[in-house]
Amino acid sequence: MTKPSELRELTSVELAQKLLEAKHEHFNLRFQLATGKQDNSARIGQVKREAARIATIVREREIQAAEQAEEKV
Repeated sequence: MTKPSELRELTSVELAQKLLEAKHEHFNLRFQLATGKQDNSARIGQVKREAARIATIVREREIQAAEQAEEKV
């Protein structure tokens, strides 16, 4: 699991890629759970939390950019 401080050091493109990967992994884990192939059900929660962390950081950056644009006007 990646720490939030490590995620904040990444660029927006890298964050978007990590978010996409986390969503794909979450889908695959849910699919495995439904078919009975899942061994570690705790991993689903870990991946879901990591995706939420990444989405939060992306949103923080969007808000910060909007505030900076507003200050320039």
